[in-house]
Amino acid sequence: MYNHTSNVTEFIFLGLSPKQEVQRVCFVVFLFVYVATMLGNSLIVLTIKASKSLGSPMYFFLSQLSFVEICYSSTTSPKFIVDLLAERKTISLEGYITQLFFIHFFGGTEIFLLTVMAYDRCVAICKPLHYMTIMSQQMCGLLLGVAWVGGFLHSIAQILLMFRLPFCGPNVIDHYFCDLPPLLELACTDTYFIGQLIAVNGGSLSLISFGVLLASYVVILVHLRGCSKEGRQKALSTCASHITVVALFFGPCVFIYVRPSTTLTTDKMAAIFYTVITPLLNPVIYSLRNAEVKIAMKKLWVGH
Repeated sequence: MYNHTSNVTEFIFLGLSPKQEVQRVCFVVFLFVYVATMLGNSLIVLTIKASKSLGSPMYFFLSQLSFVEICYSSTTSPKFIVDLLAERKTISLEGYITQLFFIHFFGGTEIFLLTVMAYDRCVAICKPLHYMTIMSQQMCGLLLGVAWVGGFLHSIAQILLMFRLPFCGPNVIDHYFCDLPPLLELACTDTYFIGQLIAVNGGSLSLISFGVLLASYVVILVHLRGCSKEGRQKALSTCASHITVVALFFGPCVFIYVRPSTTLTTDKMAAIFYTVITPLLNPVIYSLRNAEVKIAMKKLWVGH
């Protein structure tokens, strides 16, 4: 698969900290976070699938978002958690590229899905009488397919840019998971042009999607100017959770992938936030702020 001049067969992660005490504490904390992420998102998926009262397109996309979060978190967290107790944190070249592909696949899909959810809210608020007609089952399936295909194309484009890079050594990466900027620094060839293409690919995806999200909410705010105070509050409450999730996910991504590629200590903290913390916060945000979800969970899991 790779250029024949490559002689690196594995990479070594430096992890979050060289101190074993810190790593043990991080192991306990992040293991708890990962388990909570799996349980929280699985609970949302199962609740929406089983509850007839949560059959609207908004909840359909919410269940898909939670499923993507399960996949996204499982791409990085298990190995990261195991490595916290390992003296030597290694991964094969093929394993690195595989994890890299799925990180960008599920991450790209999430970005597209969040954009689709903003469009859904825009239609629901601005065209309430035609909402179910516009957001039909066929349209929801089409938009979901676009999100998954868009995530795949984004990821495969990133991987193809790395396809012929030679790695001759060193093989030590100052990170805790497989990311593009650290890998570019280890290639034994000039990677400036490839780095710019990768930045354009990832940056344009984030900025264009964020622009669509922003436009959707501008349309919503303009439409709400003519509504009653009660109507505005009800409409904005349905958007608040989505806006919060968008801010939590896009902020760190834009910080890392849109700015020029440099090695910063803060990159690890930003990456921790969008790879580990955000997938946990999403189910908390949506379930705690949404009365219908809480009622459905209570009926389904408590029995009354």
